[in-house]
Amino acid sequence: MRTLKSKVFSPSIRIVVLMIVTTGVAYPLLVTAIGQTTLPYQSNGSQVILNGKVVGSELIAENFNSTKFFQPRNSTDSGSGVDPDITPDEAYSQIPTISNATGIPTNALRTLVELDIERNKDANGLLFAPDYVRVLNLNVELVTQYPEIYQVSANGGP
Repeated sequence: MRTLKSKVFSPSIRIVVLMIVTTGVAYPLLVTAIGQTTLPYQSNGSQVILNGKVVGSELIAENFNSTKFFQPRNSTDSGSGVDPDITPDEAYSQIPTISNATGIPTNALRTLVELDIERNKDANGLLFAPDYVRVLNLNVELVTQYPEIYQVSANGGP
């Protein structure tokens, strides 16, 4: 009786162990290796670095708790809640608030938004793609161009 059970269950156990090793260890390692070799920037989270520190990811919306920064869209407005882009109209509508909080002229903020739209079109090379604005890129540009206003933020504070 004992040999009959071991003959019946032995192949099943071997297959289960083989599948665990294949799908739980080998496949993830292979996919990670391919990703790191072919697309290292994307595989590591498309990190945005400012002053030597990682400040966010191009692929995931970042929350900004200050009216000095552009804000991502509300999670109810985005299917995933982590969309890093907003429409140009959403960006333009935030300009007066940012201008009041920082003293940066509205025309300078408008120019930043327009430049970001153009960079996104050039980077994607799509003629008929909808316009969008990358919130994190705009905020990094604000910190870079106006360090005296964003001095605390650039050093890691709010």
